Amino acid sequence: MDRIRLEFPEPRLVHRHAMTIRVSDINYGQHLGHDSVISLAHEARGQAWQALGFPEWDVDGLMSIVSDLAVQYQGEGKLSDAIIVETAMEAVSGKGLGIYHRLVRQSDGKILATLRVGLVFADAQGLVVPSERVSDAIERAISAMTSRVAN
Repeated sequence: MDRIRLEFPEPRLVHRHAMTIRVSDINYGQHLGHDSVISLAHEARGQAWQALGFPEWDVDGLMSIVSDLAVQYQGEGKLSDAIIVETAMEAVSGKGLGIYHRLVRQSDGKILATLRVGLVFADAQGLVVPSERVSDAIERAISAMTSRVAN
């Protein structure tokens, strides 16, 4: 069976969000559950949008909607593990953009999972291509954050 291989785009890193694995994140195998991986990434994505100056539900007047998701599981997270969820954003292309998340255990730097979330933009009438002004605003915010977060 072929496995999904995701390459986290380091140069596009915009945000790091510290979290702790909670008891509600643990499955019957006593490690981080697949559903919680997605929830932790969603929380980090919302925090990244806020850091960029956009609420996730209002990216300069547009909603962002998840259109696809890929997850590469790479390690086990345990109860009370401190993790960092790193977020990187691709440039806006057409009606959307790709966002990557990487869950990293703080104690040893082990990558627990890498995700790629495809987002599309919409307004009340449906899917839309963001205006050049919106795309430029997002790219400027990403550029400003990559230089601050890189260190």
